[in-house]
Amino acid sequence: MRTEAICAGAGDAKTLRLELLSELRRAVPFTWYAWLLTDPLTGVGCAPLADVPDAAELPTLIRLKYQTTVNRWTDMTVPVARLSDAGDLRLSLVWREMQSRFGVADVASVVFRDRCGTWSFLDLWRDATAGGFRQSDIDLLAEMTGPVTAAIRRCLAATFTAPIESRPHPGGPVVLVLGPDLAVRSQTAETDRYLRLLVPPDGGRSPVPAGAYNVAAQLLARKAGVTDEPAWARVHLAGRRWLTLSAAGLGDEQENIAVTIENCAPLDRAELFGRIHGLTAREFQVLGRLAAGDDTRTAARALRVTEYTIQDHLKAIFGKTKAHDRRTLLSAALGP
Repeated sequence: MRTEAICAGAGDAKTLRLELLSELRRAVPFTWYAWLLTDPLTGVGCAPLADVPDAAELPTLIRLKYQTTVNRWTDMTVPVARLSDAGDLRLSLVWREMQSRFGVADVASVVFRDRCGTWSFLDLWRDATAGGFRQSDIDLLAEMTGPVTAAIRRCLAATFTAPIESRPHPGGPVVLVLGPDLAVRSQTAETDRYLRLLVPPDGGRSPVPAGAYNVAAQLLARKAGVTDEPAWARVHLAGRRWLTLSAAGLGDEQENIAVTIENCAPLDRAELFGRIHGLTAREFQVLGRLAAGDDTRTAARALRVTEYTIQDHLKAIFGKTKAHDRRTLLSAALGP
């Protein structure tokens, strides 16, 4: 496979995944797929790419995926796992209630994770005509996880120094109300515009609120006791803009779920910035002091280290983030 060449040449995470999928079809044939980026802290999916048997059942697929414990990407102890290794495919909720109806014979689940977080997961489906995944397929997929994880982080890092978008945040709230089956019940006026930017639809079709489905599915998984992680995710919109999607129950009789879309708060953005660039805990503390307005002396006193130590940490931060001065660093980390 040309994994390393593709990883080196891709400028954004969508192009990276599309080119890798094209290469994978030749090396590890598959019938359908779903490849999502994830918030590295919560593990909640966003920015999906998918080709599934019936797009109309996408909300159901996402809901089942989050409540399925077999090979759940947040709990996998290996980079790649086969559904067939579970011994009985029916142990998987998503296979039992959906994939079995489409003749899925096996699923290879791949997680892209490093010390800084979980960045993405990929599911490759094979139908009965293709058969199960071989060990050689699993080994090949495992080999690509390291360079692909690094490439995803590099692509995400580039968004913090992209040209500044001039689009203002809408004056009113951006809210989508989903039912417990993830069917759209209602939305505010600006929601459609944001959904079209997050996942551009084909032609004149209505946008698919895949990001909203994911945070809502995480909320349902929390209620079911499958995960303790919160139901929110940070997702890149355009330019340097990052949004936060979060889900909360409305507490009504219909058990509706409200998904809000808002600009990523500066501290949440800075936390993501630190993870993407691989800052250490101490380096992130130094960044936090700068964000609070501290100069070198004040930061040194607050962290109980010498000014020389602060300068050393700053040099390391500048090297990792490619920032040339404090103003550029804070603009990228906190937002323009």
